[in-house]
Amino acid sequence: MNTQVVPGQLIVLREAGQVAQQAAALVGRALQAAISLRGYATLALSGGNTPRAAYALLATEPGIEWASVRVFWVDERAVPPDDDRSNYRWAKATLLDAARVPERQVHRMPAERTDGDQAAREYELLLRSQTQTGDDGIPALDVVVLGVGDDGHTASLFPGEPSVDVVHRLVLAVPARAGREGRLTLTVPAIQHGRSVFVLALGAGKIQALRRVWDIQGDLHETPARLVRGCRGSITWLVDRAAAGLTANE
Repeated sequence: MNTQVVPGQLIVLREAGQVAQQAAALVGRALQAAISLRGYATLALSGGNTPRAAYALLATEPGIEWASVRVFWVDERAVPPDDDRSNYRWAKATLLDAARVPERQVHRMPAERTDGDQAAREYELLLRSQTQTGDDGIPALDVVVLGVGDDGHTASLFPGEPSVDVVHRLVLAVPARAGREGRLTLTVPAIQHGRSVFVLALGAGKIQALRRVWDIQGDLHETPARLVRGCRGSITWLVDRAAAGLTANE
């Protein structure tokens, strides 16, 4: 049996509302620290239902100079920006409008474009131009917000697909599959270079995926969220008791 070792800091909270509150506070603190250090911060947002409450609370966090925050996306579906499935649409509704983030600071992934590969290459150039690059030539986003799917995916890096092997690109076009639209996604190296990575997970449906991520031994192709184990910056897991596999009495 594999031994589980959680990379980084694990914060287990009783329920989803507490996870959202703690996530907003910690992300806000990381953004403020980056702004204090270099005059701006870079933030990459994920979609899905889990982070929406955290984004709404983040918009109300005191002291964040939103005019100094450059907003990017971890991934996006190939849908128009006003589509209900759009990660941008929900970030705008919960965070961007409420925090009054200037439009010039918001860099949406144009995943709906016909030529996905070209869109990915252009987004990579944008990311490089707006983010401080390390000695190895890879940009380091200040804050990256991730989720974990029930199947063990993160970003739009899915089990059994070759996207997790891509190391020479920072942004990748993910082709459509049966029941799933095409996507744009940050790649493994782009995520792993994040300075502060926050992973949010809620509900008992995440138990098995998290266990596979936290196992010392495992297959990245089976569980792409294991890429978090290779992150160079700080890693903070924010999960509720159900996702951690704890009962109400534990």
